[in-house]
Amino acid sequence: MLFKKILAPMVAPLTLGAVIGLTACGDDSSNSNNANPVNPDPVINPDPSTTPTDPSTTPSTTPTDPTTTPTDPSTTPSTTPTDPTTTPTPTTAWVSPVPLASIANINYSTVLYQTWKPFHFVNMEDEALYYPELASEFDVVFPATYQPAGRVLWSAQTTGYYKNRCNDDDTTIPSLRYRACTVSEGVGYGMLLTMANGDTDAFVRLWNYSRAFREYNSTSTAKRYLTPWITYSFHFSEIDLSSATDADLDIATSLILMYYKTGQQAFLDDAKNIVNALWDAEVNKTSLLLYSGDTDVWNGGNGKEPVYNLSYFSPVALRLFAMVDPNHNWTGVLDAMYTYISKVQAAGTGVLPDWSNEAGVAANPDNGSADKTYWTFNKESVRIPWRIAWDYYWFQDPRALTVLTTLNNFISAKAGGDPNSKALAVQYSWDPAKNDATGNSAVPTQWLAAWCATGIGTNQAWLESCTGLVNGKSVTNNNSSYFTDILLGLYSSLLNGAFVKPFN
Repeated sequence: MLFKKILAPMVAPLTLGAVIGLTACGDDSSNSNNANPVNPDPVINPDPSTTPTDPSTTPSTTPTDPTTTPTDPSTTPSTTPTDPTTTPTPTTAWVSPVPLASIANINYSTVLYQTWKPFHFVNMEDEALYYPELASEFDVVFPATYQPAGRVLWSAQTTGYYKNRCNDDDTTIPSLRYRACTVSEGVGYGMLLTMANGDTDAFVRLWNYSRAFREYNSTSTAKRYLTPWITYSFHFSEIDLSSATDADLDIATSLILMYYKTGQQAFLDDAKNIVNALWDAEVNKTSLLLYSGDTDVWNGGNGKEPVYNLSYFSPVALRLFAMVDPNHNWTGVLDAMYTYISKVQAAGTGVLPDWSNEAGVAANPDNGSADKTYWTFNKESVRIPWRIAWDYYWFQDPRALTVLTTLNNFISAKAGGDPNSKALAVQYSWDPAKNDATGNSAVPTQWLAAWCATGIGTNQAWLESCTGLVNGKSVTNNNSSYFTDILLGLYSSLLNGAFVKPFN
């Protein structure tokens, strides 16, 4: 029997009372990740004793269609509020003034999601069937308050530090996937992906996964609301409690958007706690740049200058934070980050490196993760076009358009205007004095999708052509495809219009 840490929460956990009755619109009709995607039933079953009774926070009738409005007039104003403590009216329609490709079709992203989920997402109940002895301790981290729960599976580790921490010796389990670890970025990506695809059951399960581990591993106010970077199944075995800023941004973003879609106060309450913790632990108060995490290796507490990751810059998140948190200067962070990304881009070849220092120069992080790639457009920076294009699609910030145009001009020239070119596979160097990296013999799906998104708002012909190429791709669903598959899902959702702004 493994040692059990005594669960001693710092504060009473948030309840699921505010989300009772939300209808799942995805493919999880029987608590199984292999369920038929048609007509799913909600499976949110919180402890009734935890359901809030305050009518000012709980609508008398919970909407099952996010385009409808809660009927309790005490919680629903007639117009979208400027006061973030009130409940908004979900919008019935929204059309971006920025065109996507004429062939954009939300069905592509829906099918992709339904193919992705059975392999990469697992419910706690299903995992318990594979490991009943381990499951006898699941309730240490996941009491009834944080059920139902689910997680996004990280790729099985065959080499490196996590090889013996994230796999199981039982070779009867296909691909070793049921005991792989979960990383917090996967929780954040998963919450955005399930939200975009209307899968409320999976969204709430991922939210509970984050909440349970935050509660269990809390050692301070900030730790109470920042998700541990890597966790082990649904179990309390500790691996790494440090946080990753991109995950915290995405989790909070998804909760704020779900609040605007549904009017459920519990989503906003948790988001605001995360936002406060983000400000306290993951913002450089001098420069207003976003640190990459909450530990010394990222904030300069180790005696070295901070190294920044521009793929953690989510303009949409910062805009939402400014809407719901008037106590901190999130607009200042947004402006500082846009100034910084422009400085980095202008100082090099036009592409963006994986890591850079405060001076805007590519720099090697002090964690050994990018010794041979930090100056290239690589596994970190491949996420940047999604975040910047999302901002331009929703908010038409001219700074976003400038970033996208510079990137698109660069890749269009390399590819001769053809997004089907193998030029999109190259890990281009930010530094004109350094060579491009090698390693991709074919164009990875997330590379194709990333370069495709640079056409939003700036190169419609490119966007038309490459959207068709992206929509011809599917998830790989293999033992090492966590990152490529989930990024393809996010890019596909953006390119096909699944990211719908729930307010005007």
